[in-house]
Amino acid sequence: MNLKPLPIADEKLGLAVLKRLIRERSLLAALAMMHEHVGDTFQITLPGFQPAVLVGPQVNRTVLVSDRAQFLWRNEKDPVAKLLRQGILVQDGAAHDEVRQVMDPVLQRPSLLPHLPGMVHTTDKIIAQWPPDGVVDMLVEMRRLALLILMEAAFGVNMWPDLDRMWTPILKTIKYISPGLWILWPAMPRPGYQKALQQMDTYLFGLIAKRRSEIKEWQAAQSSDLLTTLILAGFDDDLIRDQLLTMLIAGHDTSTASLTWTLYLLAQHPEHMASAKAEVDAVLGDEPPGEAHLNSFEFLDMAFKEALRLYPPIHVGNRIAASDLGVAGYEVKAGTRVMYSIYLAHRDKKHWENPEAFCPHRFDKHTHGRSSQPPLTYVPFGGGPRNCIGAIFAQIEARIVLARILQKVDLHLVPGQKIRPAMGATLEPEPGVKMVISRR
Repeated sequence: MNLKPLPIADEKLGLAVLKRLIRERSLLAALAMMHEHVGDTFQITLPGFQPAVLVGPQVNRTVLVSDRAQFLWRNEKDPVAKLLRQGILVQDGAAHDEVRQVMDPVLQRPSLLPHLPGMVHTTDKIIAQWPPDGVVDMLVEMRRLALLILMEAAFGVNMWPDLDRMWTPILKTIKYISPGLWILWPAMPRPGYQKALQQMDTYLFGLIAKRRSEIKEWQAAQSSDLLTTLILAGFDDDLIRDQLLTMLIAGHDTSTASLTWTLYLLAQHPEHMASAKAEVDAVLGDEPPGEAHLNSFEFLDMAFKEALRLYPPIHVGNRIAASDLGVAGYEVKAGTRVMYSIYLAHRDKKHWENPEAFCPHRFDKHTHGRSSQPPLTYVPFGGGPRNCIGAIFAQIEARIVLARILQKVDLHLVPGQKIRPAMGATLEPEPGVKMVISRR
């Protein structure tokens, strides 16, 4: 196969990209400019950071399905591997498969349905703390909610008593794996994190020890939570800690972003907010959302999917080329960081009409459908055998939480906010989303 070298920006374009990066303080904007002028496959050429960037369904299929064995998830230089150690997110091969086989059943719909009343109850408790006719930062509130729901539904742990104490360590842990200078300088000192990371370990090992002491009661109750399942599978404390921390960070941070973006976009488009509230009222009446209602939130589901298209929480997938290989006719050397951009793929005008617009009806299965699009054009949860293990959890949680919020309160954006997507551990609205709350 006659492979070409990866395209790069010429000097003129490179300078323009750099100016835009400095002006807008957004790597997303710089990548979008490279995509527009160079194409679906290109290489970034910064000192110490020269990844291949891939965009579109063809390369998504290569990385996620057809040639997935040629790409490694684990990059020993990245803080995420140091933090999660043997966590399912950063394991390859048989080690990953063994853990996933144990964890998968707990995160499927039948195991999650008994937790729906708990999701509603937690949402109600959060809403009850919002000031009547006051202002809240929805990014903060959705993080609190996502944390509490994940801990209860996935781990069987009531985190309310520990929420304030663990808030800062969790935020610091997320910051530890967010993009920063370590990308250019992997060995850079990282002062200021050790205490928070130790607090996280102490908390998680404490949960494991407590559950081990109560395991007979949990087993008798036939609990389907993840913590009990991992203990009964015979995993040691270190391996369980790695899975819990992976789920805690990846699971709640993605839900934080997706729930916040959905509420922001609905509030930004009053006609769509009105449609969502009308549907919620028609489906629920005065009842709390539950299993019987899940499949009836059609517009709410479309709005959530469209928010995931515009602002996918995992905005880029990272891999390492395991050997020299060809991608879309270009040569990728072994050891190269390979980034497939979900954000750019979801906004590619080759595959999406009016891609920058918030249009929930593009996901209307009755009238639109996406059959004309190539598979893997839309990949908010990845794809292939290693798609996001929490995808079903996230989608069920979103329907319950969003429906309950819209059933209980009216939301309006505080005017004059300048909100932009920021590339942290996930793609979050920066600096937050201030909303005026009024009881319905």
